[in-house]
Amino acid sequence: MSGERVIYMDNNATSQVAPEVVAAMLPFFAERYGNPSSMHNFGGQVAAKVDAARAQVAELLGASPEEIVFTSCGTESDNTAISSALASQPGKRHIVTTRVEHPAVLNTCQSLATQGYDVTFLKVDRQGNLDLEALAEAIREDTALVSVMWANNETGVVFPAEEIAEICAAKGVLFHTDAVQAVGKVPMNLSNTAISMLALSGHKLHAPKGIGVLYVRKGTPFVPFMKGGHQEHGRRAGTENVPYIIGMGAAAQLAAQYLEEENTRVRALRDRLEAGLLEVEATMVNGDLERRLPNTSSVSFEYVEGESILLHLSSQGICASSGSACTSGSLEPSHVLRAMGVPFTAAHGSIRFSLSIYNTDEDVDHVLEHMPGIIEQLRTMSPFWSKYQQTKCATPGYVEP
Repeated sequence: MSGERVIYMDNNATSQVAPEVVAAMLPFFAERYGNPSSMHNFGGQVAAKVDAARAQVAELLGASPEEIVFTSCGTESDNTAISSALASQPGKRHIVTTRVEHPAVLNTCQSLATQGYDVTFLKVDRQGNLDLEALAEAIREDTALVSVMWANNETGVVFPAEEIAEICAAKGVLFHTDAVQAVGKVPMNLSNTAISMLALSGHKLHAPKGIGVLYVRKGTPFVPFMKGGHQEHGRRAGTENVPYIIGMGAAAQLAAQYLEEENTRVRALRDRLEAGLLEVEATMVNGDLERRLPNTSSVSFEYVEGESILLHLSSQGICASSGSACTSGSLEPSHVLRAMGVPFTAAHGSIRFSLSIYNTDEDVDHVLEHMPGIIEQLRTMSPFWSKYQQTKCATPGYVEP
């Protein structure tokens, strides 16, 4: 990267740990190191702080503290929810999910399909939205679980999770949602929903990596994924990761405070960035422009490779992504964009910008200063771009797709 300035717009991959979160965690590494399961007062004082963090997370979600289970990450939370739904209903071997889920859910369901389970992978339309009638029709007598993400990590498209939960409840089926990207950006009050289980991850909302949460609604049948001791009220064995739990609680409190800013100032930054990028020829935004997260923009630059764009952005100190960080090592187009029917020429040139409360107008200016030149330079080396230009010139009244 040139110089020392870093313009970080890859917050859907991971986010900066908030200074307030770091400050809250530090005493629990050295001074207050007791085991919260211990009987002595030293450990009991730590247990009280763990309970306080649980209450902070519950308040952000509109849930009860006893419905909060601390895990190691969003992936563990997702896997636990799916595993529990199947283990608690051994006679039901059907799962409904979507083609655009995060790999934590998608790969788990694909693996289960090889083990004798029947999985329905629902389609999405060109804007990345689900057909709720098709979802309802997919639910069967032997359906153990419907698992649909609350917000897509690549496009930011928001699914009507609360409405889907009602559909599932009416049919007597458990509903799990991967809300890793939605928590802290979408207002939630889970006590007023029929959502059975919900997963979130700390490092997406300015807590450290290595801490997650699984919400389990009261009355939901539950079988632990991690077995051993009695921690987390018997729902997740293993000595509690106290410093990170404390950090998760502090981050949840901050997220509640900044929810309005996410949906106003951050959204305005995203929209200004997007408007500037769309001035580049043969550029499109992927996903529903209304029903999406306030911080996320998936933009496709046709006839160039996303990996090349990222390398050039990185040389200017700009951090973005070519889709999900969990799959960016692959040269294949994003499974999300393929499921949406994004043209091959655009899917390969897709870049995800995901902002946070730490981004500024100057950050947006910096990206818009460099991006047009980067795309122009890369297209001069693309034979597909040359062919596209020739087609335009040879076709009277040509209109860009």
